[in-house]
Amino acid sequence: MSAQGAGGSAMRAARQAGNSDALENLARVGLVAYGIVHLLVAWLALQLAWGGGGQSADQSGAMATLAKQPFGKPLLWLLAAGLVALAAWQAAEALRSRGDWSASGNARTDALKKTGKSVVKAVVYVVLGVLAIRFASGSGQSSSQQQQQTTAGVFGWPGGRFLIGAAGLVLIGVGVYHVYKGLTKRFLKQIDLAKASATATRLVTRLGQAGFPGKGVALGLVGGLLVYAAVTFDPSKAQGLDGALRTILQAPFGRILLSLVAVGIAAFGAFCFVRARYPERT
Repeated sequence: MSAQGAGGSAMRAARQAGNSDALENLARVGLVAYGIVHLLVAWLALQLAWGGGGQSADQSGAMATLAKQPFGKPLLWLLAAGLVALAAWQAAEALRSRGDWSASGNARTDALKKTGKSVVKAVVYVVLGVLAIRFASGSGQSSSQQQQQTTAGVFGWPGGRFLIGAAGLVLIGVGVYHVYKGLTKRFLKQIDLAKASATATRLVTRLGQAGFPGKGVALGLVGGLLVYAAVTFDPSKAQGLDGALRTILQAPFGRILLSLVAVGIAAFGAFCFVRARYPERT
């Protein structure tokens, strides 16, 4: 089979996968799972803000919290399946948008951006899915510890310090874009609200306006800690989301600021539930 024929087969397979009712329903489960993770992180952040924190206020802490609950481990397996399906859905989106790479001008640029976003989302969902599997099987580990270990390993690569710094700058950029997306309501382009009621549309808008900036601030701080780790050549500074939230707590009026960020993260989690109700189809 020629390369062109193989590419065409891959495109057709991607379209079939993306249009699969079973995969779409699992993707809905994945969006709900993604929302649950954010709600748990928000709850842990509030506990951290007001002196009751025990778990790391990040994704690993959320998974650990679930694992300790009755039926928590079966639920983690279900969440893992949904997140992996969500990753497969995004991978199918990336392959579908690849068909527009041959276009010219803005259409080609938009196709490349869409492919890039889908790939990044797929990677994020896979990582979270693997994390859920590890906690479901009893081998989970703190995300902050893993990030520090990974950062220390990358420091040993040629140019590793610059790679860590670049990754931090990218995260800062993503965080800034999330804030911009929330303030300008660009998130409304993600979902089709044509059949939604006026009340539902208002709810979606308010959740996005609070959720995207809240998550953006957290991502920006995670990126800032990575840049700081690169500048100081100290992997222990790369503390992940838990470290970012603790940094907020140490600022003036830290409890209030951290509570506001936690509310934003919770709003983003609720927004994910809405995405499950009105998924993006383009």
